[in-house]
Amino acid sequence: MNQFCRCYLFLLLIVPTVSLAQDFPFTDKENPLQIVYSKNGPKLDSIAAHLLANDIKLATNTQAQVVTEAAGLKGNVIVIGNIESPLVKPYFNRTTAAYKNVKGKWEAYAFKVIDKPKPGISKLLVIAGSDARGTAYGVFSLSEKLGVSPWYWWADAPVTQQNNLILTLGEQYANSPKVKFRGIFINDEDWGLQPWAAKTFEPETGDIGPKTYAKVFELILRLKGNLIWPAMHPCTKAFFSYPENKKVAEDYSIIIGTSHAEPMMRNNVGEWDEKTMGHFNYVTNKEKVYNYWESRVKETTANDVLYTMGMRGVHDSGMEGVKNNNEAVPLLEQIMKDQRALLSKYRGKPAKSIPQVFTAYKEVLDIYDNGLKVPDDITLVWPDDNYGYISRLNNDAERKRSGGSGVYYHASYWGRPHDYLWIGSTPPTLMKEELLKAYKMGASKIWVLNVGDIKPLEFMTDYFFRLAYDPESVARQYLSGILDEFVRRTITKDPKEVNSIGSTLMRHYRAMYERKPEFMGWSRTEPTTQTTNTEYNHFYYGDEAHMRILEYDRLEEEMKLHRTKLAGKPGEAAFYQLAYYPVVCASWMNKKFLYRDKAMFYAKQNRLSAKEYAAMSKAAYDSIVKETVYYNDTLAGGKWKNMMSMKPRDLPVFKEPALPEISIDASDGWSIAPEGFVTKDSSLIGEAGKLQLPVFNTIGLQEYFIDLFLCDTAAVNWTATADDWIKLTRTSGTLTAEPGMNQLSNCVSIDWSKAPANKPLTGKIIFKGNQKQIEVLVQVRPLTWPKVSNLTKLENYGYVSIDASRYAVIGDSTGPFQWKRYVDMGHKSAVLSASLPKIGDKPMKPDPATIKKEAHFVEYHFYTFAPATPTMTVLSVPTHPVNNNFSNRYAVSVDDGPLTLVDFKTEGRREEWKRNVLSNRAERKVQLQYLDKGLHKLKVYCVDPGVMLEEMRIDLGGLKPGYGNL
Repeated sequence: MNQFCRCYLFLLLIVPTVSLAQDFPFTDKENPLQIVYSKNGPKLDSIAAHLLANDIKLATNTQAQVVTEAAGLKGNVIVIGNIESPLVKPYFNRTTAAYKNVKGKWEAYAFKVIDKPKPGISKLLVIAGSDARGTAYGVFSLSEKLGVSPWYWWADAPVTQQNNLILTLGEQYANSPKVKFRGIFINDEDWGLQPWAAKTFEPETGDIGPKTYAKVFELILRLKGNLIWPAMHPCTKAFFSYPENKKVAEDYSIIIGTSHAEPMMRNNVGEWDEKTMGHFNYVTNKEKVYNYWESRVKETTANDVLYTMGMRGVHDSGMEGVKNNNEAVPLLEQIMKDQRALLSKYRGKPAKSIPQVFTAYKEVLDIYDNGLKVPDDITLVWPDDNYGYISRLNNDAERKRSGGSGVYYHASYWGRPHDYLWIGSTPPTLMKEELLKAYKMGASKIWVLNVGDIKPLEFMTDYFFRLAYDPESVARQYLSGILDEFVRRTITKDPKEVNSIGSTLMRHYRAMYERKPEFMGWSRTEPTTQTTNTEYNHFYYGDEAHMRILEYDRLEEEMKLHRTKLAGKPGEAAFYQLAYYPVVCASWMNKKFLYRDKAMFYAKQNRLSAKEYAAMSKAAYDSIVKETVYYNDTLAGGKWKNMMSMKPRDLPVFKEPALPEISIDASDGWSIAPEGFVTKDSSLIGEAGKLQLPVFNTIGLQEYFIDLFLCDTAAVNWTATADDWIKLTRTSGTLTAEPGMNQLSNCVSIDWSKAPANKPLTGKIIFKGNQKQIEVLVQVRPLTWPKVSNLTKLENYGYVSIDASRYAVIGDSTGPFQWKRYVDMGHKSAVLSASLPKIGDKPMKPDPATIKKEAHFVEYHFYTFAPATPTMTVLSVPTHPVNNNFSNRYAVSVDDGPLTLVDFKTEGRREEWKRNVLSNRAERKVQLQYLDKGLHKLKVYCVDPGVMLEEMRIDLGGLKPGYGNL
């Protein structure tokens, strides 16, 4: 490729100094490129230097020479090392901002280009780090600007070769990351990373071993992370079982930690043998447990480690030897005292100077809140509830702890109420909101992301590390822009393709926010239940299920078009992994169940198409099978064989759809089903068995559907006639038994130019075909358009739906917590969000007078056309209270009437919490007082911090069951 590319280096957190920018060429044939590092420096300098040489080769097809001696350097030279090292120090003036902001800091780095610094050297590029990782971050930041993505290996992200590549940069530096420890937890690896490593990538080890971890550690460094919680399931041998694992971590300067269930660097699942060692019980078997911990502490004294303190069961279970939290508190306090004595003894310094964490996960949080005293220097790690909602964060006292706090967050999970281990379905907008909240509440010491098998969670992993490096800066960017940039860095540089693929991925994540593909069977695990019908309404709201199918049709079509455009191009493999497979497989998982539902429901209506939908459900399953085979056997030449499983744990949701034998009564020949009709014995509107449409009115501009369908294989020529004020999209046609031709949907609306004004109307639609006639009743209710503002929501379909983020009035109260509109969040992409507490803020008193006087409020206006005593359903994001001082309260009143205080806090893992996390919604019903027809004002008061409201649905008698957005 003959092209000239001049890249200007603008990196995250890079701060320019006043020095003039300089060009540095990477493809100057007259001045060959050399990379020099000191052999006396850390091993990571050598690793980074050689990886940089490889990156330059990928980007320019030019092989840079890597040397360790400064003498004899010539041409264009890249120097890498610690800013205080003899190799690097001479190139920085100690009075410059770059030097001052890098020296002695944590993981900071600086760049500097010098023109002709010595005889024989044309250009010198210095990459200086405050420490080994800082230097590596500088190197890999340079690699990204050369066009080498951190995912060049793990996702086959293409690198465009350039024949003439120059970077322009001045003396500039990058500050320390805002979160100190940033890492991943490889977990539930049984169906992806472990079989891939054991059979494909590292068969000589037959496991996740040093070769695999070297690739993992390189990825972590390229993403500017520093911490690993190693794989720990029974299928994988313990990390320390392979001595080279520890050596690789040391070489790459990766900090080793362990998960919440693995204290003192021990993998209990693989290392605690109950047959020979007894029960993992500190009450009855203290000596064995103590010796078990002691041996590992001895082994890790020279390593950079982050010790997990405390004790749980052997795996992800409660601690043995105690009956309740009151017994657990003193035992855990003694355990930590003994553990810290071991650390101090064998590491030769006070325990308070040794990095330690205590993760308040599951039952441990209850023990902690029962009065457990954790030494002040130990870092508290707050977990989410396994579904992306952080269980709690710091109170005022915890913010002052010297050990600080952090977050353990899930982007993949095995457990109740249902696993999500397949295609990376955690909403990125939720992760951003929760992590930013944690950061603002002081949880900035450590962030760990459960990434499952790493693949296919590439985007979530990438986004997590970028947030961890600079939370507030990255969080200010909308997800659409973040996705576009990810596509540009990993798949293609074509602006149109970038925008189009990014837009498709955005809608893909929005659809998964509504319902994860893994949850589409409406089944559960622990205990495992079989799949059942979805809650999408097939008979009302324009057919919710059909609307979701159409959206996935569009996503599929877009992905297939992009795949065609990228066929044979460098980004083809990356596109398949990062976009195509997750989007189309999510589509097929949805269709598998929605088609199955239609097959069953339509069989009850005697539709011939029921059999067709059954076949389509099976075809959707077969498509997932086919694509998964391609992923494993063909993608990237078989590089990822054994990585992708379409049925982790073989749960019912992943199985081939099971449908009862479909029997259709053909005697009717053909029939119809107007919106609201379920079967001849069931209707969502009016009288069962009576064919009618929901009522139209002069305000709503409604459109309803009538389905025409065959019951028999004989073709039907049909016609439809109606009053002249009734509009149909079709008035005649032919139904045949061919697939896709045996039913159709006819949309009905009102031609208001022909409808008599200001009076009730009753009309009918008459369908005829094959000597058969069916009539459908059509009714219009006359309404007068009220004189209200465009911010007023009008009753329609017998209910009022109010988007919480779109208020008419915002109050001026200076209460402790303030409402604001927060975008990029929720089912409708915006929510009403309560501010976070400041130090010293106290919970608001629950009495109505205090709330009305002090609480900040927003006001909504709505208009009803008939008197009613309605029920209001308030939908919110199912977050947990920000800390143990607060709850999840808000208050509502209509027309300044009685105030109702509402709290959607859940306890433990009860049924309500399960429903909430499966749907990403919390629901509360409020009984309103009698309302006359006319204009009304709904006030919502901000009582607790961190609450996020999505929607208020006021049921005036017309609200029907459903699942999707209204």
